[in-house]
Amino acid sequence: MKNRKRIYTILGILIGIGLIFCLFLQFKISQYWHVEAPKNADYLIVLGAKVNGTVPSLALARRIDAAAEYLKDNPTTLVIASGGQGRGEDISEAESIKRELLKQGISKSRIILENQSTDTYENIAFSKKLIPSEAKLGVVVTNAFHLYRGVSIARDQGLEVDGLPAETPIQAVVKSYFREYLAITKFYLKRYILD
Repeated sequence: MKNRKRIYTILGILIGIGLIFCLFLQFKISQYWHVEAPKNADYLIVLGAKVNGTVPSLALARRIDAAAEYLKDNPTTLVIASGGQGRGEDISEAESIKRELLKQGISKSRIILENQSTDTYENIAFSKKLIPSEAKLGVVVTNAFHLYRGVSIARDQGLEVDGLPAETPIQAVVKSYFREYLAITKFYLKRYILD
């Protein structure tokens, strides 16, 4: 009886700690929901997401739309389309981003392709190598749920960036946030413990 009570107590404490940690993560994510990107940034990095064949997923389409709107309002800003080709994708995520930006009237001369990355860390690291040497201020473009981690990774890699939040499709909210909690936990482990 005592052992069972002790197990329930430990389980309750662990669940409580887990809930508090999830609330903390949600707070960190929510701080980036409504940030405003600075005008006339030198470059944007559009983080890749799933492409269905050659068609961007809803999440990626929202990122592209947010980037296109910014680029139209800030005609001197370059854009790095970032993302490799994964399973079920007939083209790279970067190529899909480029095609959609072209459809929205963004000049090909403003688009730089980073088509080798497989995750957010690589999106940033590989894009960093393509940033023109004179460029200083950048903007990371991704869905609101992903922006905190994306900007944090970029800043950890020495980039001077702000964020531009794209809408998160309603169909993807639960899955996206659950995966993001796990991804941020991994990010914290790598940043504070493993390195």
